[in-house]
Amino acid sequence: MALPSIQAELGMSTAALQWVVSGYVLGYGGLLLLGGRTADLLGRRRVLLVALGVFAGASLLGGLVDNGALLIAARFVKGVSAAFTAPAALSIITTTFAEGPARNRALSIFTACAASGFSLGLVLSGFLTELGWRWTFLSPVPVALLALFLGSRLIPRNDHRAEGGYDVLGAITITASMLLLVFTVVEAPEVSVTRTALTGAASLGLLALFLWLERRVRHPLIRLGILRAGHLARANVGIMILFGSYIAFQFAAMQYFQNMLGWSALETALAFLPAGLLVAITSTKIGSLADRFGTGKLIAVGTVALIGGYAMFLRADETPSFWGLVFPGMVLLGIAFALSFPSLNIQAVAGVHDDEQGLASGLLNTSGQVGGAVVLAIVTAVLTTGSGDPIATFRSAVVISVVFALVGLGVAISGLRFRSVKEPDRQEKVLETV
Repeated sequence: MALPSIQAELGMSTAALQWVVSGYVLGYGGLLLLGGRTADLLGRRRVLLVALGVFAGASLLGGLVDNGALLIAARFVKGVSAAFTAPAALSIITTTFAEGPARNRALSIFTACAASGFSLGLVLSGFLTELGWRWTFLSPVPVALLALFLGSRLIPRNDHRAEGGYDVLGAITITASMLLLVFTVVEAPEVSVTRTALTGAASLGLLALFLWLERRVRHPLIRLGILRAGHLARANVGIMILFGSYIAFQFAAMQYFQNMLGWSALETALAFLPAGLLVAITSTKIGSLADRFGTGKLIAVGTVALIGGYAMFLRADETPSFWGLVFPGMVLLGIAFALSFPSLNIQAVAGVHDDEQGLASGLLNTSGQVGGAVVLAIVTAVLTTGSGDPIATFRSAVVISVVFALVGLGVAISGLRFRSVKEPDRQEKVLETV
């Protein structure tokens, strides 16, 4: 929400502005696997509290800097600290509540808080941007400190710790691979084909090195066998597409509402309010729906709503109707998140041993952030190389989100075809349900 104000004050290009978002996304997504595994090994409470302190400090730094490079650096540090808080928090939930209705309800409440913060944060940032964009970076400081204070007193100290070690080299190679991948996509319109091919090949080479390392190190960052479970793989692909398409849509929509239509940050924030309210109000009910219908069906319905929400904005023009275009589009996106986000979280940790809950949580969050970085980079390339017609360029960016959402629908539907042909045991029943 604050991006146009940041761009105006710090004199950043659109391509550089994208790194204010991607800097956080890459720090977050690049180290989530290490953060999840660290929570399993050192204790989830300890990791959560230490990372919250770093998060507060990085937020303060982001609100005080006076140039784009320092802002991107602060965002990256903030993302790194978030990479340790997110899987630690989620794995505290999944190891506290037994698998089944109790965990599903707990996860629906947890993800309602996460999705509400994500959605309503857009609205709050609109108000704060009216005061000054720096307040959007400073406001998380007291929130993080309050969470740190309450967590130190309310979270039990008896952390279960898994056996094993660390894979720092694996974390470095996968982070470097993602950095190069997004850099390649963002820079492609402005550099030669040869350079694009070289950086793209380097990214793939680092990814191959990561996979090679994971098969050979004693304590891999990610046990690759965990993805052999179809429901886990589908959940990670699903969250990748959900977040990737939506973050890219948000970035394009901010440019459309504020730069093309001349809306204020507050008016733009209020446009996103219907989606945020729907998520906040309905997400807590998804646990009971998942018990009744299974997460697979909820994800499929949510993805259909996601496609419909994006498709509404393909009709965007210079004078869009709020009630005829913006409002119904945002309502559909709110329904999509309310159904899909909690269901994907439930599906991603089903049948996973407690010793690997941090890993499963980190893997899920990593998938979402990687999707966000890659799809955002693609959309940024579309926006910076548009035809000269800003409305047509915006529609082209929305088409990218629609295409990814259609792929997500195919993945979701494929999961509905799998059914057990024998009497399943307890874990197999969980797999069938999701």
